[in-house]
Amino acid sequence: MPAPRKLYSLEPPDAPLSAAQLFLRQARFRLRADYQTKLTLALAQVTEKQIWWRPNDASNSIGNLLLHLCGNARQWIVAGVGGAVDVRTRAAEFGAQDVLDKQGLLALLEMTLAEIDGVLDGVEREVTATNADAPLQRIIMPQGFPQTVLDAIFHVVEHFSYHTGQIIYLTKQVSGQPTQFYDERALNQECNPDRNLSSECCLA
Repeated sequence: MPAPRKLYSLEPPDAPLSAAQLFLRQARFRLRADYQTKLTLALAQVTEKQIWWRPNDASNSIGNLLLHLCGNARQWIVAGVGGAVDVRTRAAEFGAQDVLDKQGLLALLEMTLAEIDGVLDGVEREVTATNADAPLQRIIMPQGFPQTVLDAIFHVVEHFSYHTGQIIYLTKQVSGQPTQFYDERALNQECNPDRNLSSECCLA
């Protein structure tokens, strides 16, 4: 059995930041450090065949959910916030079967989240340069819905969390193994009341 994993929590900033800066900092951390790490570790526990297994016709596979996450996030952030061309075909994300292997899905996830982080970095730079939250209140139209930039980012982070949980559940279901993302000893205060919560463990 593999050793318990250690993820990194986001420590408080060295100096006070505006609410807009804190929001963007947290969003970028969740997408690139938290969810991406958990998804990568989850995929390591399943076979190529298990990635595309569906429990029933009304449900999606791990592969479908990863395609959906990448399509949604790119549409809302890269296209919606960043202004790139929207090339999404949403129905294809759910209809796909065996279109990518594990490495292909991980590469797509990495590429998509890198694109997203680049867009969010630009928004964060604009917020810092102007010392205002106006960049987060800009109106955009992802999927034809009027949204603020903040609304779009919040949606993508929440959406990623939701489907990451589904993928982890499916991983446990098909592999029969615990995911072991955390060092459980570091999270049990009754066992370690004097622990210093640092970047060595992720709160859960």
